Amino acid sequence: MTRTKAAAWAGSASYLLMVGLLVGGTAGAPGTVQGAGSLLAVGLLVGVVRRTPLSALAMALFGSTAVVVGAASPVAESLAAAYQGRFLSYLAVDLVLGFVVATCARRASIVAVAVSFTVQLLVIGGFSQGNDLTVNGVIALLAMAASCMAGLLIRERREHAAALRSQEVAEAVTAERLRIARELHDMVAHSIGIIAIQAGVGSRVIQTQPAEAGEALRTIEATSRQTLSSLRRTLVALRQADGGAIGSERSPLAPSPGLADVEQLAAATADAGVRVDVRRSGEQRSLPADVDLAAYRIVQEALTNVVRHAGIGHCRVAIDFGDEELFVEVVDDGRGTTGNGSAHGFGIVGMRERAGLLDGHLSAGLRPEGGFRVAARLPLPEPATVAVEAR
Repeated sequence: MTRTKAAAWAGSASYLLMVGLLVGGTAGAPGTVQGAGSLLAVGLLVGVVRRTPLSALAMALFGSTAVVVGAASPVAESLAAAYQGRFLSYLAVDLVLGFVVATCARRASIVAVAVSFTVQLLVIGGFSQGNDLTVNGVIALLAMAASCMAGLLIRERREHAAALRSQEVAEAVTAERLRIARELHDMVAHSIGIIAIQAGVGSRVIQTQPAEAGEALRTIEATSRQTLSSLRRTLVALRQADGGAIGSERSPLAPSPGLADVEQLAAATADAGVRVDVRRSGEQRSLPADVDLAAYRIVQEALTNVVRHAGIGHCRVAIDFGDEELFVEVVDDGRGTTGNGSAHGFGIVGMRERAGLLDGHLSAGLRPEGGFRVAARLPLPEPATVAVEAR
């Protein structure tokens, strides 16, 4: 940032120096040469244009005006021809004005256009005569209109691209929520199936085998507590999704994948050409179904990105079972790029949405030593953990 600022100030000083040379050192040169020189000199203001476009416009307007009025030819009969060529220097102002219209706020752009038009009109009116006044005024007006139109087109294109990007991200988040809802439906349906089976067993043996009936009731209690805890944490976040889409597909009554299936996922990834080193630490235990599923999906998406974008043959997966949170990390030493930062990838958006629904945190980015790192921290709710351990 400091180097950029220094380069911008150096460009400003160089531009003012060039304007001084054009005004004082080329008094006898044709006006076209001075106008072209002013047009080339504005290239020194690139750094200022990027940082403060309005300041760059003020400098360009000052420099072009100085070239027009400060290097007049002493020969009266060649005065009109000299100014005729020097008016080309205002094309530099129009270039900067187009950038101002494309990047600055609309009110600031309107003020910039009004000031620039007024200055050019006054200078051209004061140093042109007869037909030259009309010709120079029309040319200046057309040049300014062209630059403003180009700036407006660039602004509209940028705003349209930003709107499309926001819409794509919103659609990706909605689709991810619907997918989470479908997986949650699978988990709930599986839990209700277990409860129904255990309740049927308990009702049949409660008179003849009280111990087995008590075991069935304890299973029902643990399963229902775990399912209720999962619903309580996710239904609020999913209530804005379209309920009809959730029920539009029938899902099998089967348990969702979890961290116990990471080794199978690693084997499948190895078949795709990337060897996965899975490391587990901490006290491994049963997890709430939604936490277990979210951790598995985060690992799955991160490994998918490694296969697609890392360009390397191995990566590392770390799973740490803490007392209050679950930590999952996927690290590779590849090229350090993923498809999620592009305009067509939403993997990181989906992973972050999953972690956020569980009040967790996900970080993803380049590593200083090279490669890419995805790390997620998912809190473990105490009621659900106690219920699982009790079961």
